[in-house]
Amino acid sequence: MSNKLTLWSFLALTLGCIALAYEPSPLQDFCVADINSAAKVNGVACKNPMQVQAEDFFFSGLHLRGNTSNAVGSRVTPVFATQLPGLNTLGISMVRIDYAPWGINPPHTHPRATEILTVVEGSLEVGFVTSNPDNRFITKVLKKGDVFVFPVGLVHFQRSVGNGYAVAIAALSSQNPGAITIANAVFGSNSPIPADILSKAFQVDKTVVDQLQTKF
Repeated sequence: MSNKLTLWSFLALTLGCIALAYEPSPLQDFCVADINSAAKVNGVACKNPMQVQAEDFFFSGLHLRGNTSNAVGSRVTPVFATQLPGLNTLGISMVRIDYAPWGINPPHTHPRATEILTVVEGSLEVGFVTSNPDNRFITKVLKKGDVFVFPVGLVHFQRSVGNGYAVAIAALSSQNPGAITIANAVFGSNSPIPADILSKAFQVDKTVVDQLQTKF
């Protein structure tokens, strides 16, 4: 009997941990984000539902081209709970991504979300890398109307191919998916990762690491 109780306790704990690994389902119709609240919660505190207006569920701006005049030639316009308070607790968000000719959205991960992307203008080369030990590189060229999915947590990228601008719209399975740009995180961390560690990890001379850290 004792062994059975131990087993059931273990299963309940395991299932509870799995459930907590994803954003919980809402317990009310909505929880519009109170951006001005000082309360610290997992997400954003709720606005008084009697004060909620249609504007809380509305965002305008995805028709505007983002400024891609930067080092990587792309611009991400987010629609998260910060921009659209009605998204709070609904477990979803979206972005518009603009690309200059041959611009890239550099290799990055979303630690809390799967991403599904559709091309609305131009062509994109996209890809992701599977986890250790295989590290398979899966890639495809997308045209207008094509859809591609990036599994949660995997390193992925997009690059505009061709001489014109490209635009994509992506949905993410979290109101706050997070983004870790690999180059920025590794070479531009605050404070810096010791250069000798990066030199050994990347199997390059320390002077190369010093140069990269200077750039980021």
